[in-house]
Amino acid sequence: MPEITIPALILCLLPCLGVAWIAWRWAARGREMLFAVARMVVQLLIIGYVLVFIFAAGQWWIGALVIIVMITISALISVRLIRTNRRAALIRAAIALAIGGGGVLAFVDLLVLGLRDPWYQPQILIPIAGMVFANAMTAITLAAERHETEREKGEGESAALRSAWSAAMIPQVNALLAVGLVSLPGMMTGQILSGVDPLIAVRYQIVVMAMILQASGFSVAIFLWLCTRRPVEPTADQLGGSDGA
Repeated sequence: MPEITIPALILCLLPCLGVAWIAWRWAARGREMLFAVARMVVQLLIIGYVLVFIFAAGQWWIGALVIIVMITISALISVRLIRTNRRAALIRAAIALAIGGGGVLAFVDLLVLGLRDPWYQPQILIPIAGMVFANAMTAITLAAERHETEREKGEGESAALRSAWSAAMIPQVNALLAVGLVSLPGMMTGQILSGVDPLIAVRYQIVVMAMILQASGFSVAIFLWLCTRRPVEPTADQLGGSDGA
């Protein structure tokens, strides 16, 4: 597999400036785009060194700590578009990710892959956890934003839940429909590039796609269920100052 040199890496990032320019002209969001790219580069460079340390240490508690951090950060990012009662939404998102995403992670780790000695192999557990929580986070973000929007429009809880669920699962369903025809997903592509038999790579990719669908679906369902258990009361601003009417 060809080595990516530092000049080649910089060259790869240059077209991002064009995307940022479009974001600036069309949505006045160029600075945000550049910040996101810069943050991505820094975060990945840092995590590269962190993973080297974690893999060398091989301690279960370090892997558990990494997963807790993943859940926490995923929950924070997933509710960033929420405008009201964000703290309650954050708690719901964290619970949904821990139960929905964590349950799927344990299922794949222990039963599908059959990891036993040890079960916490960081080279396997952490990359899988990243895929699980990243996709569940995005699904919760879509669900939370749509649910809040529908409720603010005056829709009933059932209608808001249906709309939020449908919006959250669109990326997952599209990915299932397109895989193998439109796209070759990252894990499968990476394995093929590294010389793995394509049929073996396909098996792993099926596991990954099923895992992502399950983690996203269960996490969104738990999040929306928690929203119905303790609905957010409208604030005075949302009521349009009705007290003074």
